[in-house]
Amino acid sequence: MSGQQSTVRSALTHAGRNVLPESVQANPRLRQVIADRREIAAMTRDRVTSPIAAFKFYALTTPGKLVVLLTALVLACGLTGWYSSVSLNQRSDTLESLINSSEPLAESAEVLYSSLSVADAAANSAFISGGRESPDLRKLYSDAIASSGTALVASADGGGLASETGPGADVSVRDDLDTMAVSIPSYTGVIETARTNNRLGNPVGSAYLVQASNMMQVDILPAAKRLYDERSTAISEPQRTLTVPPWGVYVALFTTIAMLIGIGRYLARRTRRHFNLGLVGAGAALIIGTLWLLVTGLTSVAAANTAKNDGAEPLHDLTTMRILTQQARSAETLNLVRRSDPGTLDRDFNSTLTQIRNRTASLIAEHPDESGITDPLRKVQNSLTQWEHAHAEVSQRLAAGDFVGARALTIGTGDISTATGYDQVNTQLLQAIDQTRDTFRSNIHTAQQLLGYTGTGIGWLCVVAAVAAAAGLFPRIREYR
Repeated sequence: MSGQQSTVRSALTHAGRNVLPESVQANPRLRQVIADRREIAAMTRDRVTSPIAAFKFYALTTPGKLVVLLTALVLACGLTGWYSSVSLNQRSDTLESLINSSEPLAESAEVLYSSLSVADAAANSAFISGGRESPDLRKLYSDAIASSGTALVASADGGGLASETGPGADVSVRDDLDTMAVSIPSYTGVIETARTNNRLGNPVGSAYLVQASNMMQVDILPAAKRLYDERSTAISEPQRTLTVPPWGVYVALFTTIAMLIGIGRYLARRTRRHFNLGLVGAGAALIIGTLWLLVTGLTSVAAANTAKNDGAEPLHDLTTMRILTQQARSAETLNLVRRSDPGTLDRDFNSTLTQIRNRTASLIAEHPDESGITDPLRKVQNSLTQWEHAHAEVSQRLAAGDFVGARALTIGTGDISTATGYDQVNTQLLQAIDQTRDTFRSNIHTAQQLLGYTGTGIGWLCVVAAVAAAAGLFPRIREYR
C-alpha cells in the first residue's frame, strides 16, 4: 500500500510527464486527481508569471470587487475635491482682482478722461470771461489738470500691461499713455499763452485757445478714451464668466454622490446590511458640500449679476454721458471764443445733448427706482431742458450781435444760464456715477466673500468623504480573509 502511495506521489510531483505506472493509469479516480492538480499548478504558474492575470483573477472575487470600488470612490472624492477647490478659488481670486486691481485702474482711466474734458471746458469758460478770469473757473481748470495728472500716473500703474490687454493692445496702451504724457504739458502751455494774451487784451489769445482745444479734442481725449475702453474691458470680460454658475463643480459633486449611492446599494445586496456608517458619513459630507455650494455659489452669481447689470454697464453709459456733457460745454463756449456764426459747433452741441437725452431715457427704462440712479437721471432730464433753453437764448443774442449778453448767459449763475444747466447735469451725473460704482464694488465684494472659503471647505469635505468611505468599506473587505 505504501508503495502504491509513493508511486502516486511521484506521479503527482512530475505532473505532465508520462511516468504513471499502469496500475495508476488504470484507476479513473487517480487520473482525475492528477488532472485537477495539473490544472491548479497551471493556474498558479499563470498567476505568478502574469500580474495582470492575477489582478483579473482577484478582481472577479467579491473582496476584489470591493477593493476596486473603494479605490474608484476614493479617487472620485479626491478629484472632486481638487477640482472644486481649484475652480472656486480661481473665481474668488478673479473677484478679488476685480475689486482690488481692475476696478481702480478703470476708475483712474475714467477720472483721467473726465478731468481732461472738464479742463478743456473750464479753460474755454475762463477765457470768455475776459481779462482776469473768475477764480472759481480758474480753480476748476487747475483742479481738473491736477486730477488728470494723478489719474494718468494711476492708470499707468498696471505692472505689465501685456498681461492685461494682450500683446497687440499693449502697444496701443503704451502709445496712448505716451501721447498724453507729452501732449498734456503742451496743452497747458498753450492755455497759459492764451490766458496771458487774453489778460493783455491781445486778440491772438483766442487763436491760442482754439489751438489748445483742437489739441485736446484731436489728440489727448481720443487717447484717454481708448485707455478707458481698455480698462473697462478688463472689468466686463471676467464678469461674463462670473455670472455663470460653476456647472462643472455641480456635475462633479452629483456624479460622486451617485457613485456613492450605487456602491451602497451593491454592498447592501452582498452583505445583507442596509446601512454602512462609513458610506453614510461620506454621503453626508458630500451633501453638505453640495448644499454649501448651492447657497454660496448661486448667491455669488446673483451678486455678480447685480454688479454687472446695476454697476458696470450703467457706469460705462454714465461715464460716456459725462464726457458728452463736457464736449457739449466745450463746443458751446468755443462759439463765444470765435465770435462768429456758430455753424458746425452749434450742430455738434445739439447732437451731443440729443445723445445724452437718449441714453438717459434708456437707463431710466432699464433700471428700477430702487437702483439708486433713477432720481438723479430724472433730474438730468430736467436740467438738459433748462440747458437747451438757455443755449437757445445765447444763440439768439449772438445772432443779434449782443456778445456781452451772450457771455453773461454762458458763464453766469442765474436760472437762465447755460453754466447753471451744465453744472446741474454734471453734478447729477457724478452722483449717479458714484452710486453705480458703489453698487459694483459692494456686490463684487459680497460675491468674493461668499466664495472665499467655499472652495477650500468643499475640498476638505471631499477628503472627509474619502476617509469615511475607506473606513466603511475596509472592514467589509477584511471579512473575506
